[in-house]
Amino acid sequence: MTPRTPSDQAVARHGWLQALGTVLAGLLGMGLVSALGLWAAGATDLPDGAFPRVVTATVVTAVGGTVKLSGNAGSLADTKAGLTVIPLSVALTGALVTAAGFLRPLRHRAVASGAELAGWAARIAVLWLLALIGLAFGARQKFSISLGTGTLGDIGDLIGASPEVGFEADVPQTALFGLLWLAGVLVLALLVSPGAPLPARLLRFHASVRPSAYAVVTLLLAYVALGVVLALAAAATRGNATQTFALILLGMPNLAWLALTIGLGATWNGRVEGPFGLPVPRILGEVLRTPDVSTLNLRSLAAQDNGVWWLLAANAVFLLSAAFLMAARSPAHVRAWQHAVHLAIAFAVAVLMICLVGRISAHYGLSLLGIGDVGGGLSGDLFLKPELWSAVGLAALWGLIAGFLGALLARPVHRRGEVEIPAQSQRPA
Repeated sequence: MTPRTPSDQAVARHGWLQALGTVLAGLLGMGLVSALGLWAAGATDLPDGAFPRVVTATVVTAVGGTVKLSGNAGSLADTKAGLTVIPLSVALTGALVTAAGFLRPLRHRAVASGAELAGWAARIAVLWLLALIGLAFGARQKFSISLGTGTLGDIGDLIGASPEVGFEADVPQTALFGLLWLAGVLVLALLVSPGAPLPARLLRFHASVRPSAYAVVTLLLAYVALGVVLALAAAATRGNATQTFALILLGMPNLAWLALTIGLGATWNGRVEGPFGLPVPRILGEVLRTPDVSTLNLRSLAAQDNGVWWLLAANAVFLLSAAFLMAARSPAHVRAWQHAVHLAIAFAVAVLMICLVGRISAHYGLSLLGIGDVGGGLSGDLFLKPELWSAVGLAALWGLIAGFLGALLARPVHRRGEVEIPAQSQRPA
């Protein structure tokens, strides 16, 4: 075994410092975005100085961690609560910052060994895991719920019910899913970045995977940017600026990518009951707040406002632009049907991930003497989930059509790196 030289040790130490900077930058970015979003949502008014712990819990959930809700209301009462939602604005910020830090030392290179990439990713993963465990232990808090001064409050005083709700991060699940989240971010960064080096044996996938991955990620980011512009315009004309900023900083991708899937023709099922407030366009709240489970698609939204049909046109323009971008960045030898297949697969995978991470489920309630929810503003239920495989199938169909048309539109465009082969060299030997 060859002994390590002082220069090798210096490179290793420098690698650990760069990994530490990448992890800290990603977490600080997520912490800042979640803190500003929760501040805009009014979370600074939470009792017992809970705001920093709520920020920590938000970061934990953004990277796939699990935060469990618990309740206690005394011997004759019971509280129930549950929450499943990923603040995708926070997650997207962390993904972009972490990916940039991961790719920075790899720039200006064409090829890197698998061992080198694995070692660089392992340094980040070790530090990321330690940071996640620390965040998970810090993401816990309990709150007291006031029953008010009416009849409900009198009953609570009589039977000694003092509702208390708290949250606590599940450390093992947070570590596991947080590492999976990081692995997904690093792999996607290598797939999307045209300048990131790959091991030599994987270079053959450069032409088939990278252009489609880059185009689809650009499409998703463009949809978020459009959502931000529309939200800011609505805030400027209709007011509710703080609520709008809370939505942008915590859940704009949740809303923008929901609109993307609905524009494809996908269907989501949901319901809103009780005092839950949704920082979403009025039309969504009207469709979801019904006695029964509601169907959320173009038809149900158009029954409230015919203007939603613009989502079809927006999807067509954005997806065709992504297809053109993919074809323009691909080698000239890739055929139109291959472009169609590449975009169909990439877009179907993207919509699958949107459907998995865009689900929302929330419930809380108080029961006395084991008899149901007592109501009085102390119970509520909210959920939103997609019809998964129909959405994925529609995405694949849209990708096939747009990919083929985009390839035809990109034919006159000069392809970067295209080399003309002399006619003599094409003769068989």
